Amino acid sequence: MTDFDKILNKAKELETKMKESQEKIKSIQVQGTSGADSVKVTLNGDGEMVKLEISSETVKEEKSIIEDLIVAAHNNAKAQLKTKTSEEISKATGEFGIPGFKWPI
Repeated sequence: MTDFDKILNKAKELETKMKESQEKIKSIQVQGTSGADSVKVTLNGDGEMVKLEISSETVKEEKSIIEDLIVAAHNNAKAQLKTKTSEEISKATGEFGIPGFKWPI
């Protein structure tokens, strides 16, 4: 087998692993929180918000406080999603020696 054939086979293998990773990423769900868990935001693997929970105590707060808590919980969830996505991609690309590969989110 020539070097070029080896490269093509590795590329096909990487493509397969990346498709598997993308499917796994779609099924990921992460929950971000803020205000001592008074606001919880759940995102799916595509970064879409699928659930928002606000405690009954928090609902009594001023509108601007609630808005800030929602933004903070969303940002927390987004950071977790980025970490989990990167971990999943690293599993797929790690054996192929692609240093510093990061999933674009």
